[in-house]
Amino acid sequence: MIAGLALGELSQRLLDDARAHRDFIADTRQIEMDVAGGAPVVRFATAQATIEAAPTQHALRQIGAHVDIPAKYLERVAVHAPQLLAANVNHWFRTNPAPRMLRAKLNGDATLRAFLSNRYRPLDNHNLAEAVIPLLLEPGWEIKSAQVTDTRLYIQAVSSKLTASIQHAQRTGVRDDVVHPGIVISNSEVGAGALSVEPMIYRLVCSNGMIAGTSIRRNHVGCSNGGGAEDAYEFYSDQTRRLDDAALWAKVRDTVNAAVTDALFHRLVDKLNGATRDEFSDDPVTVVEITAERFGLDEREQSSILRHLASGGDFTRFGLLNAVTRAAEDAKTYDRAVELERVGGEILDLPRSAFIHVN
Repeated sequence: MIAGLALGELSQRLLDDARAHRDFIADTRQIEMDVAGGAPVVRFATAQATIEAAPTQHALRQIGAHVDIPAKYLERVAVHAPQLLAANVNHWFRTNPAPRMLRAKLNGDATLRAFLSNRYRPLDNHNLAEAVIPLLLEPGWEIKSAQVTDTRLYIQAVSSKLTASIQHAQRTGVRDDVVHPGIVISNSEVGAGALSVEPMIYRLVCSNGMIAGTSIRRNHVGCSNGGGAEDAYEFYSDQTRRLDDAALWAKVRDTVNAAVTDALFHRLVDKLNGATRDEFSDDPVTVVEITAERFGLDEREQSSILRHLASGGDFTRFGLLNAVTRAAEDAKTYDRAVELERVGGEILDLPRSAFIHVN
C-alpha cells in the first residue's frame, strides 16, 4: 500500500480546500476563454466581480470534451497555440450554449478545478471525511493510508475485528500469512468518478491491499441548477441539500461497517485460499504479459510485477495478485496505485482461461 498523508495533514488539506472552494452556475455564453502568461484562462462575471481562473489539466479536458475537441489535440494546442484553443472554445460556447457548473478555488491565484453539467451533484471531500473519519478512529480500526490527488480523495483503513490466515497449499514452508478486512473510501469533487466504498483485504506480511468489489457507489447527478441568469451566480447549499447529504453520509457510515462483515471477509479468504492452489500452466513471463495486456499495464508496471512475482517465488494466482498489489507501491501516482490494488482483486475473480496464452 502506497504511503500518503498523515491524518493531521489530510484534515488540514481538506479544511484549506473547503475554505477556498466556490461553485458557480453559468451559461457558456457568459464564459470566455482567454490567454494569460502564455496559458489558457477562463473568465466569467458574477454580480459581485469578474473571476479569472486558470483551468487545471482535468478541467481543461472537461472543457475540451464539452466542445468536442479531441484530448490529444487539446493538450498540444493548449501549450503551443493557446490563442487558437481559446478561439475554438469561445466559438462553440456561443454556438451551442448550455448551463454549466464551474468549481473553482479562490485562494491566491484562482484555479478552475472542474467544468461540469449543471446537473452535477456536489458531494464534497470535507463532508465525507467528517462523516467517516470519526468512525475509523474508533477501536478496531486503523487508517493505513490517505491522500488527496488532483481529482480524488482516498482513505484506506483496516479493521482488526476480524482476522484469518491464508493456507498456502503449494508452499508448505509459509506460515502466519495473516490478513484483515479493510475498506477503500474514495470520492471525486471534480467529476472524475463516483463516491465509493470498496471492501479490501489487507495482508500483514507485506502491507499490501487488494480491493475486492464495490459496496456503495453514488454518482454525482442531481436536479438541474438553472443557468439562465445573465451573470454567473454562486451555487449555495440549501436546507434540502443538507438534509439529503445527512441521509447519504449516514448510509456511507453504515456501509463502512457492513464492508467488514464476517460473511464477506471469509468468502474472500476462501477465494484467496483457492488462489494458492491455482498454478499457472504458462511460464511467469507469459502470465505477466497476458495480465499486462488485459489490464493496460505499461512496461514499467509489467517489469515491476514480474520482479515481485519472481522474488516471491509463488507462481500461482495468489502469487500474481500479490505481485500486482506489491507493484502498487512502485506506482508513479496515488491514483494509479489504487487502480493496481483493484487489478489485484479482479485477478482473483478472473476465469482460469483468461491466463492461457493463445497463439
